[in-house]
Amino acid sequence: MTKNKNSFAFILITSLFFLWGFAHNLDPILIPHLKKSFTLTTVQATLVDSAVFIAYFIMALPAGFIMKKYGYKNGIITGLLLFALGCFLFIPAANTQQYVFFLVSLFIIACGLTILETAANPYATALGDPASGTQRLNFAQAFNGLATFLAPIIGAHVIFTKGYTELELKGMTESARKIALAAEASSVKMPYLVLGCILVVIAMAFVFIKLPKIQNTEDHPTSKNILHAFKHKHLSWAVAAQFFYVGAQVSVFSLFILYAEKSAGLGETNAAYYLGICGLAFLIGRFLGTVLMRYILPQRLLALYALINVALCVVAIFAHGIITIYNVIGICFFMSIMFPTIFALGIKRLGGDTEFGSSLIIMSIVGGAIIPRFFGMVSDATGNIQYGYIIPMVCFVVIALFGLKGHAVKLKDKELLVSSVL
Repeated sequence: MTKNKNSFAFILITSLFFLWGFAHNLDPILIPHLKKSFTLTTVQATLVDSAVFIAYFIMALPAGFIMKKYGYKNGIITGLLLFALGCFLFIPAANTQQYVFFLVSLFIIACGLTILETAANPYATALGDPASGTQRLNFAQAFNGLATFLAPIIGAHVIFTKGYTELELKGMTESARKIALAAEASSVKMPYLVLGCILVVIAMAFVFIKLPKIQNTEDHPTSKNILHAFKHKHLSWAVAAQFFYVGAQVSVFSLFILYAEKSAGLGETNAAYYLGICGLAFLIGRFLGTVLMRYILPQRLLALYALINVALCVVAIFAHGIITIYNVIGICFFMSIMFPTIFALGIKRLGGDTEFGSSLIIMSIVGGAIIPRFFGMVSDATGNIQYGYIIPMVCFVVIALFGLKGHAVKLKDKELLVSSVL
């Protein structure tokens, strides 16, 4: 009976991974869309990512406190309702034609996502045998990968339907140009309205279901001080690795369309479809990675994938033509296991510090607000977006170091390698 309850709970939790993945992967469509609508620089356009990922930094600790005080279920419901509210705010944002309003809406969405991720990641890890927690989280995160595949394709079909080329916009009168750009901005209303309604329905479903409680079975009590969590050295490493990973992932996905236009001469709609293929590679990588972890230790696979991506970033910087697109698809494939693997290794053996540890790793997602801006700065300064890939390359070096060394669990100055218990 407990096994059935856990299975049903795992299915419900897994659906959340798809939902927040869908929201995140509409952002790469929004960036070029809003960049053109509001005549923004690359750095200004990356404020979309900043608005989203700053919320993770601000809300991660409150999310951890919500889990401790009110439980995972209430945290999930709160996160879903905040997520829905942000989606609904896209309607007045499009009506008022204010870029700041769009950023506020995205910030509120991200506040909801922060709570959901703080709850769902450790919950998915804990629902079953601890030894297979990393595999289980990678499997759940695979549905996040499915959203990475579908969201750009659906978003491009819906949001880019009223798109105008730069040449067409230049040929219009000022008043006609304003009307055209207003029509473009308004195309975001329908997808976010539909998504908001779906979220409300799912939140109501969570109200009426029972989720099994996750009990701490380790030999030390629940921590009352977040600073205590930092005594786990592998957690500190995981926080740093996750910061750089999310920064790299957001840089690659969010700026892909702008990159594809420069490196391969693709139009934004075709580039969006290739972005969907990047998502498919990401999805396949998640499922394949889950299987490979039965035979290869997660930390070793993580280090190997990170080193491969360092090499692929060099190609992304210097190559030209369609090969650059296939190369970035490869980067997306090898990024696939990184977030859940870093997360699972980071909260390994935290015991009573698990909620705070989870919050700290979620807080490090703020890397997605900071790293892409450096990518944009390099791109604007050099006049070539391809040089921006220097930034993800550095990020993958840090991740490789975590996989090679930083994953080791250290408690009370006694080192216990994660590999000895996997």
